[in-house]
Amino acid sequence: MKDFASPPASLPTSPETAPHPPTVSEARLLSVLDTAADGIIVIDEHARILIFNKACERMFGISAAEAVGQNVKLVMPTEYARQHDAYVGSYIRTGVKKIIGIGREVQGRHADGTVFPLELSVGEAATPDGRQFIGILRDLRPRKESEQRLADLQSELVHLARVSAIDEMGAAIAHELNQPLTALMLYLQAIRRAHSRGVDIVTVVGDILDKAAGEAERAGHIIQRMRQFVEKRDPERHARALDPLIDEAIDLTLLGQRHRIRIEREAGQNLPPVSVDPVQVQQIVVNLVRNAIEAAAGAPDPAIRIRTLASDGSVRLEVQDNGPGIAPEALPKLFEAFASSKRRGMGLGLAISRTIAQNHGGDLLVDPGGNGRGACFTLVLPAAPVPDEVG
Repeated sequence: MKDFASPPASLPTSPETAPHPPTVSEARLLSVLDTAADGIIVIDEHARILIFNKACERMFGISAAEAVGQNVKLVMPTEYARQHDAYVGSYIRTGVKKIIGIGREVQGRHADGTVFPLELSVGEAATPDGRQFIGILRDLRPRKESEQRLADLQSELVHLARVSAIDEMGAAIAHELNQPLTALMLYLQAIRRAHSRGVDIVTVVGDILDKAAGEAERAGHIIQRMRQFVEKRDPERHARALDPLIDEAIDLTLLGQRHRIRIEREAGQNLPPVSVDPVQVQQIVVNLVRNAIEAAAGAPDPAIRIRTLASDGSVRLEVQDNGPGIAPEALPKLFEAFASSKRRGMGLGLAISRTIAQNHGGDLLVDPGGNGRGACFTLVLPAAPVPDEVG
């Protein structure tokens, strides 16, 4: 803002408030100020408002006539207002810039007391009557609202993908649940038969009930894992070890699976923790393992290798199958939503998985394989900062 035309000490905010008829250059400047979409405030070195354009009037609910001559603290929340004069005074004394020339997010206060986010850029102009500071303000509420709507829609899509995955696994889950429930029923029937025959069941009932309770607990654990996986909730990130999350997700994926699949699991050594939403990361693992099972299904000895390792400040999960690899024509749309060639499912798995990975500051990569090699998907997650690195 150094090349800003040096205005008089008290530029009028409109022709009506001017102490004298505006010159051509003043009229031109006033027209520019009042047609600008962004708010423009000019203050002197005592923080008094000299210019308060039409966009500011709309933004703060204060007229230019009320604002001009007032301290700029008029449009600041209390916590900002208490420190602002000290900031201006410090800069006047030391010349050390803290915000001039740098845009940043701040908060403004409407006349009705509402506090709202603003993007503020500050420039400085030297005038014959002293320094003046020019603030360009943009109301961030529309952008924040759009970002929140996008985040909500993305959360809905992530949840929908989990529900879709469980729906596709429904038959396998039903089969898995049927086993402990059937065993539980048989144990209870055994007690009933023994009782009907007049057998002294005191000596055997304790052991049978223990087994029945174990099967009921097993069924309850399966249901609990299903519920935790599909329930709708806000993402929560915690520093967690990755391997236990992966092992739980593998168990979930293999529930009731009747595939003759061999799982080669290689856990990493001394892996750093990762800051993740556990359910969302497990969602990625479920998607990758399910895809690998399907890809390897036609191999003579279907197998999947699942490996974790540390690499350059990140933790990597590799899921490789021994299927035919990914066809070159399928690669360009591999991570696009609804682009799946499967007869079942919504084609959201890989698209959502990559989005989750990137939202965690990582990525989901693929080596398509081919020529006798199966595909390998790699989930990359940044290692969580150690406590003394935080901040």
